[in-house]
Amino acid sequence: MDKILKKNSLSQWIKKLESYTIYAPVKKDQVWEYEIMESPDNIELDYPNTVLSPKKIIFPQREVFLEFNRSDENDLEIKEILPEEKPTIVFGVRPCDARALTITDKVFRSDIKDIYYSKKREQTTLVGLACNTPPSPHCFCTSVGGNPYSKEGLDILMTDLGDRYYIESITEKGYKLINSAKNLFTQPKTEDKKALEKNRTESKKKIQQQIKDIDKIPPKLNQMFDSPFWDEQSLGCIRCGICTYICPTCHCFDISDEITSTFPLQGKRIRTWDTCQFPSFTMHSSGHNPRPDRASRLRQRVFHKFQYFVERYQEYMCIGCGRCVDQCPVGINIIEILKKVRDYESKSLHAKTS
Repeated sequence: MDKILKKNSLSQWIKKLESYTIYAPVKKDQVWEYEIMESPDNIELDYPNTVLSPKKIIFPQREVFLEFNRSDENDLEIKEILPEEKPTIVFGVRPCDARALTITDKVFRSDIKDIYYSKKREQTTLVGLACNTPPSPHCFCTSVGGNPYSKEGLDILMTDLGDRYYIESITEKGYKLINSAKNLFTQPKTEDKKALEKNRTESKKKIQQQIKDIDKIPPKLNQMFDSPFWDEQSLGCIRCGICTYICPTCHCFDISDEITSTFPLQGKRIRTWDTCQFPSFTMHSSGHNPRPDRASRLRQRVFHKFQYFVERYQEYMCIGCGRCVDQCPVGINIIEILKKVRDYESKSLHAKTS
């Protein structure tokens, strides 16, 4: 169902959705983040990439699984903490970030269903915003199977046409949001549809970062596990882990017990984000670490996204948002690394014959 919504009617639409918890991009201290909306009148959808994607709403950085209480040796109380029933809307989701959730869905909702992730995912409606211009100079979504107007993972896709939005309802959840304020929407005219198609053609051309022949990378990685290439590429890494913490598809976590009182014994079992870029991530109790250095950890990050995940799910575990390039404090650039992987064999042969 396609509709047109005038921009000056956006806040009125949002006010009709007061039964939902609504997240939207908010600028705080020069940084854009998804936060609970305080006033529909202040919503801003002209924004670059947020630092963290909407993943943080569905797969939060810190999540309590259960609480425990022991007053004596024979008295142990355990209370499971399940996600509350809280219908949620996220406005202004970039198409790549919505695609990222379809990737984490494969991890948390396929072989073994994670009830904490699934409950939040099922009660969250994603209202996307097509990218008329790349929100980051390092966007490369078209190289990994996406595009600036992808509908994958979204319930609604909005496209900015100047003084109005072209609204495409994709799922039943999306239709429900539009139906809640149907008097605000009008049918698209022929000129609206033409403007939409022109917009899409132009937006795709604006993405400057391209990785040609990316399908050559997974088989090339098979030949590079023990290559000195990884030592060279990881020289600048300071092991901060920011590349994985801000990644919309990274999903590693740790589970630990947090003691709040020793007598009586009280505490919580919590899940927190973790990263393969930390030395402790693969540390065995014996003291052995199969990934003891920066090179092996950078290799793991690239292999996971462009070989292991591809082998299992037949798609890249990267949506090309460019956040890891934007935020890396030492300038490690996964786009350049992937291009070097793609060309690695030819360069090696050239070096030997020249």
